[in-house]
Amino acid sequence: MPAPRVNDVELGGVTKRYGAVRAVEKVDLRVGHGQFYSLLGPSGCGKTTTLRLIAGFERPDAGRILIAGRDVVSLPPYRRDVNTVFQHYALFPHMTVAENVAFGLREKRVSLAEVTRRVGEALDMVRLGHVGGRSPRELSGGQQQRVALARALVNRPTVLLLDEPLGALDLKLRKEMQLELKVLQQQVGITFVYVTHDQEEALTMSDRMAVMHEGRILQEGEPREIYEHPRTRFVADFIGLSNFFVGEVVAQENDRVLVRTAESLKVWCVSGEETTPGTSVTVAVRPEKIEIAASPPPSALNVWSGRVVAGTFLGEQTEYRVRLEHGQDVVIRRQNIGLNGANPQVALGSLVYVSWAPDVSLVLPGHA
Repeated sequence: MPAPRVNDVELGGVTKRYGAVRAVEKVDLRVGHGQFYSLLGPSGCGKTTTLRLIAGFERPDAGRILIAGRDVVSLPPYRRDVNTVFQHYALFPHMTVAENVAFGLREKRVSLAEVTRRVGEALDMVRLGHVGGRSPRELSGGQQQRVALARALVNRPTVLLLDEPLGALDLKLRKEMQLELKVLQQQVGITFVYVTHDQEEALTMSDRMAVMHEGRILQEGEPREIYEHPRTRFVADFIGLSNFFVGEVVAQENDRVLVRTAESLKVWCVSGEETTPGTSVTVAVRPEKIEIAASPPPSALNVWSGRVVAGTFLGEQTEYRVRLEHGQDVVIRRQNIGLNGANPQVALGSLVYVSWAPDVSLVLPGHA
């Protein structure tokens, strides 16, 4: 029976300081072979530094970095089996597209016949086989990005590192390239480690992802798991949009707990860890999981009346802001299914009822 394959990337206790600033603090992560793995977080959270540590552009102050089971901490970038694609593609303007893609192979003294074959394959892979003789300046931003990908993939690295490579593209092209990148990664079977601050991008493309904040990984897992079951308020707030209710557990009944908020709302939730009576908690509810109606729904446990104070058309959805009878605002998002979009009953200033099921109330520890 063959031995199980080691992880393509493994970090253990990796720490990086710049003076008194700890950019990366005791980071542990494992990226399996062939995964699309994203490092997600706001600016300054340590995600790019982590990528640079894997690439070898920075050296850790502590911890281990393994590529395909090999400790590479002491190795320079050119001796690590990785390639990096940056937001600014750094294509050589004095070379043709094909010459740009061939650059790394020529540095390795690969034969001319092999260079020609592999460059052709790489350009075909990114659907640019017809532009090999052009100058990079003759290409669009999306095409230049694909050339940078071809240049990185032609070396057949174990791991491809991508540092916000779509950040310079406009929104429509960025969304198109997200799908192209994911399909390309699945075709070539190479492990991708992808840095982004765009939550939707990470959710769309990743097999697994890590949410970083202040140099640490707060939560790691599959995108759906992190979105549906965030473990902290920061993760719930950074990944998507949430309504938060700060309060205290006042009762427990079978698999449910009752939380009384600072505004005196009583919210039924599914019980979890640390939800005994007297515990301080924050309840998070996603806007798309809240119902809005002109009359109170029958048999709903969590239901309140309020007035619509804002309505914003977002194309696919309409976002409503409802001020509850207790004074707290709740954001609700409803899909625009009908021909004219928003529900005509949900008019600005109208009295409505909002409700949600206990099992979509996420109970998070503390008030932070």
